[in-house]
Amino acid sequence: MTGMFDYLWTHAIISDEIHEGIISNCNFSEGATITDACNDYQNQAYVTMSNIFSYDIYTPICSPFSNSTPSISGFDPCTDSYILGYLNTPVVQQSLHAKPVHWESCNDFIFLNWKDMPFTVLPVIQDLMARGIRVWIYSGDTDGNVPVTTSRYSIQKLNTSVRTPWYPWVYKGEVGGYVEGYDNLTFVTIRGAGHFVPSYQPGRALAVFTSFLEGKLPTSR
Repeated sequence: MTGMFDYLWTHAIISDEIHEGIISNCNFSEGATITDACNDYQNQAYVTMSNIFSYDIYTPICSPFSNSTPSISGFDPCTDSYILGYLNTPVVQQSLHAKPVHWESCNDFIFLNWKDMPFTVLPVIQDLMARGIRVWIYSGDTDGNVPVTTSRYSIQKLNTSVRTPWYPWVYKGEVGGYVEGYDNLTFVTIRGAGHFVPSYQPGRALAVFTSFLEGKLPTSR
């Protein structure tokens, strides 16, 4: 959570006062009590985000005016609406041999009542690294929901050593993002990508995935 609020602050979405209020009053450690003051400052932050598409802070929210202000990646913010309509069409459900049902992309009730959700998966990542399995963590740098700052703070907690210092990787002659190599871990950012990286930057996403399959860091030229 700290990473998300730091991201919003450094991207001029929440004020210094709200950010300081969160930092001073909130303890996001496992088992910590969330105070009323913490909740108040968090709510203020969420209000400032109410008309921003949090999965890509530079994408307009889905509205009749969306096409007049396209995102820097060209991503259509109404994609979820198209999918919802398509998968709820009777002929589509028949073609998929699915029972007639009202399909929803995400059931918030189930998510919010997920009782066995782990507080962190860092121990799993550490175990994979210890077994010599290559682990890549990537972040789109316009994602405000699980932002690049959160990924970086998580990597710090893994206490792993840097093997290849931070550098820009290149795709089609321009910076595709940034990469840093650690012991059994690689961290990659994808420039201009939101939460669902391939939806925003398919070419850059493929370049990163190809590098992963080849077992080498993205090219610097």
